[in-house]
Amino acid sequence: MANTKASKKDIRRIAKRTVQNNTVRVSLKTYVKKSRKATASGDAEATQTTLVTAQKALDKAAQNGVIHPNQAARRKSRIAKQAAAALKAAGVTPTVKAKAEKKAAAPKAADAPAAKKAPAKKKAE
Repeated sequence: MANTKASKKDIRRIAKRTVQNNTVRVSLKTYVKKSRKATASGDAEATQTTLVTAQKALDKAAQNGVIHPNQAARRKSRIAKQAAAALKAAGVTPTVKAKAEKKAAAPKAADAPAAKKAPAKKKAE
């Protein structure tokens, strides 16, 4: 049993975080199952959309520390391999856009030149 006030607070904090992480893990399983189901059905459009959704969710979970980055990479690789095989069997070429194409297509507002800041004045000693 925790003795100090800080350790009791840590226990409460860990309990909250555990509940949140478990909900994320369950949703990850759901996304991966939906992707596998769409792959098995042979619907190319559904396969593409569910694959992208599952990959985004896995990346986000790894980024937030819910799962290990290597686990996210492994799970993404497996569902992508299954989807590619299913799409190839159906005679459809996978349409995955590269990140460079996405960046070129959507320029950001931050690309505009920023106003220069005046140099900070030094204190006289």
